[in-house]
Amino acid sequence: MLTVRLSSETDFDGWRDAARALRAGQVAPDDALWTVDGAGDLFGEAAPAPAAGGPAFTVPREFMDLADKVILHRSDERFALLYRLLWRLQGEAHLLRLHSDPDVRKAQGLAKAVGLAAHKMKAFVRFRLTADLDGAETYVAWFEPAHRVTEMTAPFFVRRFATMNFSILTPDACAHWDRESLVILPGADPADAPREDSLEDYWRTYYASIFNPARLKVGAMQKEMPKRYWRNLPEARLIPDLIARAETRTTSMVSQAPSTPSRRVLRAAQRASRDASYDGEAAATLEAVQAGVQMCRRCDLYRDATQGVAGEGPGRAKLMLVGEQPGDQEDLAGRPFVGPAGQVLDKALAAAGVPRDQAFITNAVKHFKHELRGKKRIHKTPNTGEVTACRWWLDAERRIVRPRVIVAMGATAGLSVFGKATPIGKMRHQALQLPDQAQGVVTYHPSYLLRLPDADAKAKAYAQFVEDLKFAWGLAA
Repeated sequence: MLTVRLSSETDFDGWRDAARALRAGQVAPDDALWTVDGAGDLFGEAAPAPAAGGPAFTVPREFMDLADKVILHRSDERFALLYRLLWRLQGEAHLLRLHSDPDVRKAQGLAKAVGLAAHKMKAFVRFRLTADLDGAETYVAWFEPAHRVTEMTAPFFVRRFATMNFSILTPDACAHWDRESLVILPGADPADAPREDSLEDYWRTYYASIFNPARLKVGAMQKEMPKRYWRNLPEARLIPDLIARAETRTTSMVSQAPSTPSRRVLRAAQRASRDASYDGEAAATLEAVQAGVQMCRRCDLYRDATQGVAGEGPGRAKLMLVGEQPGDQEDLAGRPFVGPAGQVLDKALAAAGVPRDQAFITNAVKHFKHELRGKKRIHKTPNTGEVTACRWWLDAERRIVRPRVIVAMGATAGLSVFGKATPIGKMRHQALQLPDQAQGVVTYHPSYLLRLPDADAKAKAYAQFVEDLKFAWGLAA
């Protein structure tokens, strides 16, 4: 058995040199024991290092990237695991593509955990104001990362806080920035960090003000902000009380009457929402459409919705995307396509080469139609009368934006844009002429792609969706 002694827990260079020598000497993974004792010598006295001769070899770049992260994990088996992968790469060149392989899956899991630890460090480091030995203003934070990510994450804080002196102290390593150079030193003790400063109350006030009791999900919150980080967060002492009072605060919020808008805003909204019989009284700006949608009473959908959701995008856009109606998250945010369907749309737009900020995105119906199932609000498809009533607002948006191409996503959007039922499978990927000189394209709604249970059907429909968006963008250009 050959003992390999590394100088530190994150001695990647030492591991790489030793692993290279071991593989060149054809030392099998089961014949190598990896340890950390800070001795500085790679190999124990009882077992000399194997000769570094033999044929040269290379490894995929993705292996080095993987090893660079895995080495930062606190698992005691990480060195042996990485050498085992290196050894197997001799005869399995495509090993890292086999995600079902136990060793590959284990290494990828360790790397993922390290990435998550770095993310948590960026999110939960809290600096406290103090002064250095010369009396200069400096900020100090104590943090206990799940893995040894301090050195990897420190450049993020340098970019974020380049103009201030700071130190991040952890049990593993400390990062010090003096506005000129970043220095990494050995780990510290919690007693070396200040416990409070004058900014504590600001943090607590800010956190209490953004805490929404109506959207509280304790399990999800603790998954994103694990309790292990609470003791170093000034706002954490508020969390138990905020959770305990969430239900009472939610009931109180629901029972409160809505605030009354100013008379000027009210009059403008009422004018904009009037069902005029001639174009002269119709909304002339997107701001007027937005105000009018909030006051719209053309159908009954406003009664159960949080707010109306008008379109979003440039006032003059070559491409207009029309969906069905706002979903649960859009109803709360007041913006179109910000929920799961919006994420699918963003991904597809990027794949099709369509900049979202250059398209006007809206819906055929501006209020969220739903039914309650327990505490969940479940989407219901708008009927023909509701689509027809809300076409007043879509026509106003079309008249103001004047798009060259309008993409109707889904059957409801097709009914609103074309004025009649439009079969998607039959009519997709075609340029259809509209009365206002624009061209129309019909395609799937992103939520349809989310509902498809079969992976192959989902992939095929998504590819067609991207193809249709690319086709529409080409027409618009």
